[in-house]
Amino acid sequence: MAALDQERTKVILEALKNIEYGSVIITIHDGAITQIDKTEKTRFEARRSSAKNQRV
Repeated sequence: MAALDQERTKVILEALKNIEYGSVIITIHDGAITQIDKTEKTRFEARRSSAKNQRV
C-alpha cells in the first residue's frame, strides 16, 4: 500500500471511529479516492409537555 493510500485510509478510519450518527461519503474518480466528506448529526431526546402526558 502506498503512503498516500495509507494516509487516506487513516482519514477514513478516523472519520468512522469518531462518529455516532451521520455519514461518511468517499468520492472516487478514475479509481482513486479524491474526497472524503463527513456529516455528523447531533440527536436530542424529544421533550413532551406534561399536558400531553396526562390523560383525561
